[in-house]
Amino acid sequence: MAIVMAVMLKYFLVEAYKIPTGSMQPTLLGNSETGIFDRILVDKFSYHYRDPERFEVAVFKYPLDRSKSFIKRIVGMPGEHLSIQNGDLFTRADESQPWTILRRSENVQRAVWKRLFEGDARCATWRTLDGTRGWTVTGRAQVSARGDGAVRLPNDNGSVLDNYRDGYPGQMAGKLVRAQQNPGVHPVADLRLTGEVRALPGARAVVVELREGRQLHRFELPGPAAAPDARPRITFQETSTADGAGAEAAAQAAWRLSAGRATEFAVQNVDDQLRLEIDGDVVATLEIPATPNQASSFTLRVEGEGADFEALETWRDIFYTAGTKGREFRIPPGHYVMLGDNTQDSSDSREWLFTSYRWDGPGSNGEFVRGNFFPPSPRDPLNGNPIQVSGDPEGPRVFFRDEWGELHTFLLRPGSLGGQEEAPYVARELVVGRAVLVFWPLWPATGDFGIWRLRFVR
Repeated sequence: MAIVMAVMLKYFLVEAYKIPTGSMQPTLLGNSETGIFDRILVDKFSYHYRDPERFEVAVFKYPLDRSKSFIKRIVGMPGEHLSIQNGDLFTRADESQPWTILRRSENVQRAVWKRLFEGDARCATWRTLDGTRGWTVTGRAQVSARGDGAVRLPNDNGSVLDNYRDGYPGQMAGKLVRAQQNPGVHPVADLRLTGEVRALPGARAVVVELREGRQLHRFELPGPAAAPDARPRITFQETSTADGAGAEAAAQAAWRLSAGRATEFAVQNVDDQLRLEIDGDVVATLEIPATPNQASSFTLRVEGEGADFEALETWRDIFYTAGTKGREFRIPPGHYVMLGDNTQDSSDSREWLFTSYRWDGPGSNGEFVRGNFFPPSPRDPLNGNPIQVSGDPEGPRVFFRDEWGELHTFLLRPGSLGGQEEAPYVARELVVGRAVLVFWPLWPATGDFGIWRLRFVR
């Protein structure tokens, strides 16, 4: 009975998995350099009664090698078109429809925000702008403002980039060797700034500006010295047009910062929508047009006597890279597109390729056999598919694993190698279950990092 119950539990209800890589960072962690590998529980029961939903984190049989299980986020649904544009995801039903940007739920978006890596000198501290006097900056978290002025991040007049270390918790980022080969190269405009402000009595306004190419997004908190009917507001301006076309959204009721009182605030630009939050409540949102220019930065301004800022945190969204095979998918019925949250280090639908071989003998008998095309790297020449080894008197020998996980070895002959075939889709029957909980590691198992990983998977 115990054996039967264990089998039923594993194959039909719930199973534990270990995350081996960082392809789903920051949602799930797996890193050999730090020795931190999330253990997760996967719900296999739900998908027996319903289909997977967009943005769920799913475990599935790898379609190019079904002996392996992969875990990714479902982003493309059956029968639709999906496109990666300027780091964001867009969908449409067919060619006759316009592209619509995909937005995650609040829970999912909260899970995928990547905190900017403080070890990057460009983002380690704010820089005071010309003309600013009497301001004191302490790293990235604290700014004491006296009088009119402003500070900027990054501090080199450049843009926020998709730094590979962004999003890693605690001290993990500083231990990543691979990060040295993955510097940020793409400007990221989907940004978030959170913090706490205490305004002085003579402050007229506290302003956060997010620059996106030639678009300027301005978030204004009226200060104690503002007009009694002042309201928090968001303004958008297209600075590249002669008339400075723009738009505005304001809170429904008048409101001002109270002198000396700590007020939490958050501003963000994500998926072509601006949002202003005060003490955890969303007070204004504004839709903005998409732009291909993603060069971005934060500017923090104070008008009037001054204010003190604490607990400032800066975040960026996932910037989806298009990969080498293209940026658009026409998804067949009954199939899905899967992408990793750590787009710079994820083997997913953007890159999957079949290759094929044929040989005389068992497993082929002269017919082409497909398998995952995963070329070995110079650092690890024995980890790949296929692997070609020289030295056999009869010619090069190929070690090749087919799409069912079977390993074959044969001599390479003229005509052995077939073509390559893109394989970006995961069939419904290969989707095993939904990741629901990270249950390990817990501190002190994470050593010097002090990371608690007990959490629901969003």
